Amino acid sequence: MTQEQRYRQGMTVRRAVLGAPHVDRTLETLSPLNEEFQHFITRYAWGEVWTRPGLSRHTRSLVTIAMLIALNREAELKMHLNAAVNNGVTRDEIKELLMHASLYCGLPAANAAFHLAQTVFEEQDRAAPAR
Repeated sequence: MTQEQRYRQGMTVRRAVLGAPHVDRTLETLSPLNEEFQHFITRYAWGEVWTRPGLSRHTRSLVTIAMLIALNREAELKMHLNAAVNNGVTRDEIKELLMHASLYCGLPAANAAFHLAQTVFEEQDRAAPAR
Protein backbone atom coordinates (compact mmCIF):
# COMPACT_ATOMS: atom_id res chain seq x y z
CA MET A 1 0.00 0.00 0.00
CA THR A 2 1.33 3.45 -0.86
CA GLN A 3 1.55 6.24 1.70
CA GLU A 4 -1.32 8.03 -0.08
CA GLN A 5 -3.52 4.92 0.01
CA ARG A 6 -2.73 4.44 3.69
CA TYR A 7 -3.59 8.09 4.32
CA ARG A 8 -6.95 7.78 2.53
CA GLN A 9 -7.73 4.56 4.41
CA GLY A 10 -6.71 6.23 7.67
CA MET A 11 -8.86 9.27 6.98
CA THR A 12 -11.87 7.04 6.36
CA VAL A 13 -11.39 5.27 9.69
CA ARG A 14 -10.51 8.48 11.53
CA ARG A 15 -13.75 10.10 10.35
CA ALA A 16 -15.78 6.99 11.22
CA VAL A 17 -14.36 6.76 14.74
CA LEU A 18 -13.88 10.39 15.75
CA GLY A 19 -16.63 11.91 13.63
CA ALA A 20 -16.30 14.18 10.62
CA PRO A 21 -16.77 17.44 12.60
CA HIS A 22 -13.80 16.63 14.86
CA VAL A 23 -11.57 15.64 11.94
CA ASP A 24 -12.64 18.70 9.94
CA ARG A 25 -11.69 20.97 12.87
CA THR A 26 -8.29 19.29 13.00
CA LEU A 27 -7.75 19.77 9.27
CA GLU A 28 -8.77 23.43 9.52
CA THR A 29 -5.93 24.04 11.98
CA LEU A 30 -3.17 22.47 9.90
CA SER A 31 -0.03 24.55 9.94
CA PRO A 32 3.56 24.16 8.80
CA LEU A 33 4.32 23.00 12.35
CA ASN A 34 1.69 20.27 12.70
CA GLU A 35 0.79 19.20 9.14
CA GLU A 36 3.35 16.39 8.87
CA PHE A 37 2.40 15.14 12.34
CA GLN A 38 -1.31 15.06 11.44
CA HIS A 39 -0.54 13.15 8.24
CA PHE A 40 1.59 10.74 10.27
CA ILE A 41 -1.27 10.14 12.74
CA THR A 42 -3.72 9.56 9.91
CA ARG A 43 -1.44 7.13 8.06
CA TYR A 44 -0.17 5.09 10.97
CA ALA A 45 -2.59 5.35 13.89
CA TRP A 46 -5.74 5.28 11.76
CA GLY A 47 -4.56 3.79 8.46
CA GLU A 48 -2.28 1.10 9.87
CA VAL A 49 -3.17 0.20 13.47
CA TRP A 50 -6.93 0.91 13.67
CA THR A 51 -7.47 -1.04 10.43
CA ARG A 52 -5.76 -4.23 11.59
CA PRO A 53 -8.12 -7.22 11.64
CA GLY A 54 -7.16 -8.62 15.06
CA LEU A 55 -9.44 -6.42 17.19
CA SER A 56 -12.80 -4.81 16.53
CA ARG A 57 -13.14 -1.04 16.72
CA HIS A 58 -15.32 -1.59 19.78
CA THR A 59 -12.48 -3.40 21.55
CA ARG A 60 -9.91 -0.87 20.34
CA SER A 61 -12.01 1.92 21.84
CA LEU A 62 -12.15 0.22 25.23
CA VAL A 63 -8.43 -0.56 25.21
CA THR A 64 -7.59 3.00 24.15
CA ILE A 65 -9.75 4.49 26.90
CA ALA A 66 -8.09 2.25 29.49
CA MET A 67 -4.59 3.23 28.35
CA LEU A 68 -5.45 6.93 28.34
CA ILE A 69 -6.75 6.65 31.90
CA ALA A 70 -3.49 4.99 32.93
CA LEU A 71 -1.44 7.66 31.18
CA ASN A 72 -3.56 10.53 32.56
CA ARG A 73 -4.12 12.04 29.11
CA GLU A 74 -7.31 14.00 29.68
CA ALA A 75 -7.70 15.66 26.25
CA GLU A 76 -7.21 12.40 24.36
CA LEU A 77 -9.40 10.55 26.86
CA LYS A 78 -12.23 13.03 26.31
CA MET A 79 -11.89 12.62 22.55
CA HIS A 80 -12.01 8.82 22.80
CA LEU A 81 -14.90 8.82 25.29
CA ASN A 82 -16.83 10.79 22.70
CA ALA A 83 -15.67 8.56 19.86
CA ALA A 84 -16.50 5.31 21.64
CA VAL A 85 -20.20 5.70 20.85
CA ASN A 86 -19.31 5.56 17.14
CA ASN A 87 -17.82 2.12 17.79
CA GLY A 88 -20.84 0.79 19.65
CA VAL A 89 -19.43 1.18 23.16
CA THR A 90 -22.19 1.73 25.71
CA ARG A 91 -22.13 3.92 28.78
CA ASP A 92 -22.49 0.82 30.92
CA GLU A 93 -19.36 -0.66 29.32
CA ILE A 94 -17.48 2.57 29.96
CA LYS A 95 -18.65 2.51 33.59
CA GLU A 96 -17.37 -1.06 33.97
CA LEU A 97 -14.08 -0.13 32.34
CA LEU A 98 -13.72 2.79 34.76
CA MET A 99 -14.43 0.52 37.72
CA HIS A 100 -11.82 -1.95 36.45
CA ALA A 101 -9.34 0.88 35.89
CA SER A 102 -9.68 1.89 39.52
CA LEU A 103 -7.91 -1.34 40.45
CA TYR A 104 -5.14 -1.24 37.88
CA CYS A 105 -4.65 2.49 37.29
CA GLY A 106 -5.45 3.74 40.78
CA LEU A 107 -8.34 5.47 42.45
CA PRO A 108 -7.25 9.04 41.59
CA ALA A 109 -6.99 8.17 37.89
CA ALA A 110 -10.37 6.43 37.87
CA ASN A 111 -11.97 9.24 39.85
CA ALA A 112 -10.77 11.81 37.33
CA ALA A 113 -11.96 9.58 34.48
CA PHE A 114 -15.41 9.20 36.09
CA HIS A 115 -15.72 12.99 36.35
CA LEU A 116 -14.61 13.44 32.75
CA ALA A 117 -16.97 10.72 31.50
CA GLN A 118 -19.86 12.39 33.34
CA THR A 119 -19.03 15.68 31.63
CA VAL A 120 -18.81 13.99 28.23
CA PHE A 121 -22.13 12.18 28.72
CA GLU A 122 -23.84 15.42 29.77
CA GLU A 123 -22.44 17.19 26.70
CA GLN A 124 -23.65 14.34 24.48
CA ASP A 125 -27.11 14.48 26.05
CA ARG A 126 -27.35 18.25 25.48
CA ALA A 127 -26.26 17.84 21.85
CA ALA A 128 -28.66 14.96 21.15
CA PRO A 129 -31.71 15.82 19.07
CA ALA A 130 -34.97 16.02 21.01
CA ARG A 131 -37.12 12.93 20.73
